[in-house]
Amino acid sequence: MRVRRLIPARGPSLFVNTGLAAAVLLAGGWAYTAFGAPETAAAGEARTVPVSRATVTSAVSVPGSVRSAATASATFATAGTITEIAVAVGDPVKKGQVLAKVDASPAKRELAAAEADLDAARDAADRTAETEGSTTQAEAAVTQAELKVAAAREKVDGATLTAPIAGTVVAVNGSVGDSGTPAGGAATGGGTSGTGSTPSGSGSEGLVQIADLTRLEVSAAVPEADATRLKAGMPATVSWNALPGTTAEAALAAIDPNATTADDVVTYGVTLSLKDRPDAARPGQSVQVTVTLDTAENVVAVSALAVTSAGNRNTVTVLDNGTPVVRPVEVGLRGDQLVEITSGLTEGDRVVLPSTGGAETSTGGGGRGGPAGGGLTGGGGRGNR
Repeated sequence: MRVRRLIPARGPSLFVNTGLAAAVLLAGGWAYTAFGAPETAAAGEARTVPVSRATVTSAVSVPGSVRSAATASATFATAGTITEIAVAVGDPVKKGQVLAKVDASPAKRELAAAEADLDAARDAADRTAETEGSTTQAEAAVTQAELKVAAAREKVDGATLTAPIAGTVVAVNGSVGDSGTPAGGAATGGGTSGTGSTPSGSGSEGLVQIADLTRLEVSAAVPEADATRLKAGMPATVSWNALPGTTAEAALAAIDPNATTADDVVTYGVTLSLKDRPDAARPGQSVQVTVTLDTAENVVAVSALAVTSAGNRNTVTVLDNGTPVVRPVEVGLRGDQLVEITSGLTEGDRVVLPSTGGAETSTGGGGRGGPAGGGLTGGGGRGNR
């Protein structure tokens, strides 16, 4: 009789055991990840930044505004009632173009009277020469009459207001029927073609204000501490607040010789000429002006947070085989983001940041200080060497 051995099926059991083993391994991995990661050790480690080469830039950044580089305020040279205004805001005008007129009747009557007096003076001079021979007094009277005629003619001409420059009308400060009063509040005999031109911002608005919108510049106010380091010709960058991503290269054209004090803050006005004019640029727009004071290219640099200064002594804390060591250094160009190191550090060293300094910042990379954020903003300078 053949005995048959019954061998139990192993497939289902094998699958079950394999699944249990995998579950145990996964559970163990989860436990290690959840409880075995060295979080406390990482939290206690010093934060460091590497020493590498970069471009360090010292700059001053201040708000500014766009304005026309050529403006004029046209004012009547003769007082009178405005009878005509020939332009409106936005109109382009040419130099010498008629802008407005006042009633010239009084000035014309004055001219007619002066011319009659001149004729009479000449006749008197002629009679004196025929009868007495001496014409000194009579000639003086003629000269005086001629001066009065010239002044009267200027008043007639001054009743017509013409454009002192070519440009665009940006303001009309009056209307027909108003009193056209000359600058200073009284009728004068001066002026050319009845036009008085005053500089922009002089306080006398004039009847018509004209600006050349094709020539723009930027004005700004710089704190006195930074103004002492500014020089005409320094390069600058202008960015538009209302035009994201819009920038233009500029140059420092002029620095006001006199300071302005407001709320005990002393500033100096500066003017920057734009090298290129964005299509959307308009007078009156607000901008941010960054003037480059100095640049050190391809130099050994480190985050400014890592440098401690006390008088003329500058130090950094370096990790030496994992141990923090205070090391004296000499610095060159300083920036808010980066500081040039002229001696005391080499590329590859890692310097310690203060615990409240923020996230690690690398000085590696290019332009204007690299990824660390580039050049300084506001008040950098050459350090002690």
